[in-house]
Amino acid sequence: MSAKRVLYISGSLGLGHITRDLAIASQLRKQNPRIEIFWLASQPASILIKNAGEKLLPEADLYANDNIPAEKASKGPLLNIVKYAFKAKKEWDENVEVFKQVTSKQQYDLVIGDETYEIWIALHKKPGIKKAPFVMIFDFIGLYSMTKNPLEKLGIYYWNRVWSKVCHRVPSPINLELFVGELEDVPDEKFGFLLPNRLDWAKARCKFIGYVLPFDPAEYGDQMKVREKLGYGKETLIICSIGGTSIGKELLELCGQAYPIIRKQVPDLRMVLVCGPRLSAESLEVPQGVEVKEYIPDLYEHFAASDLAIVLGGGTSTLELTALKRPFLYFPLEEHCEQQRNVSSRVARHRAGVKMLFSETTPECLAEMVISNLGKKQDYAQISTFGAQKAAELINYHIN
Repeated sequence: MSAKRVLYISGSLGLGHITRDLAIASQLRKQNPRIEIFWLASQPASILIKNAGEKLLPEADLYANDNIPAEKASKGPLLNIVKYAFKAKKEWDENVEVFKQVTSKQQYDLVIGDETYEIWIALHKKPGIKKAPFVMIFDFIGLYSMTKNPLEKLGIYYWNRVWSKVCHRVPSPINLELFVGELEDVPDEKFGFLLPNRLDWAKARCKFIGYVLPFDPAEYGDQMKVREKLGYGKETLIICSIGGTSIGKELLELCGQAYPIIRKQVPDLRMVLVCGPRLSAESLEVPQGVEVKEYIPDLYEHFAASDLAIVLGGGTSTLELTALKRPFLYFPLEEHCEQQRNVSSRVARHRAGVKMLFSETTPECLAEMVISNLGKKQDYAQISTFGAQKAAELINYHIN
């Protein structure tokens, strides 16, 4: 039998979603050995794709990097989603053109898009550009206004109307829509005035697959074994990370400022700041004794080894820490509705982590929260972590 060609487009910011995409791709191959996967993604996701030995299309060099407009729209650990959306419009238009070019040049048996909203909307507006069955992956439904600015409220209403109305074509050009998460992760409320209910919309359109992790949490239950593997000792270990963009530099520096305060009460403290691939270690100003790493592959292993983690409020890092049952403080990007509303609600529902606001946190306050949570017994809710397998089962059904 001939191979089945799959185009996988990983379209989210940073690094969080590419790890789940690689996990889903791995399961697709296990369940269907005939599958051959080709990738489109911008940096830094493209780096992980190459490192994993995957087939990155040459057109990936043309795929616009919307991490750049996100970083331009941010102010420290603050990112307004509407400002980002307007700054990213040029990049989104470019990505739709690259998608059309790639799918016209070569026939694929299936296309998967993870948070490729620009392509998802384009397919609804112009179904004729679709050349193969299309699978869309979400992990949140709709946006929220986070300020009283009337222009932001208007912008949010516009995007939610597009989301709920324009993207409700019958029949839909989308063959399968997957939601990474559980029913409880979708609010039971309207998209906006005279717009549909978000939960009803999601239940009618999406298959809920639970959560996707690139590892089995059960394999990381022995903290000392993980530490030995990574070269850590018995010191008190704190891992601080901002993810795959340069947004959050100020949070890492805040952690550094709290370091000498914490160390007065925790003499064996070892603090590691992880910048990620888009922020240089040299750009940080931190006290002597604080370790700075630019990028750590398989960061979840270091989370498993830690006594406590401090992270931005990204969906992936908070989910990994919840699954690993490690104590953590998280700082959702201010004015970022997904992190402030969706991620925070999910973390709270699982009784995990401690939510913090960067604008209200001094080094002394951070140090106090770190000390009070070190060694604290965790009572996190158990979460489903077999989303990759379930996603692969559903996707394989739609491959021609």
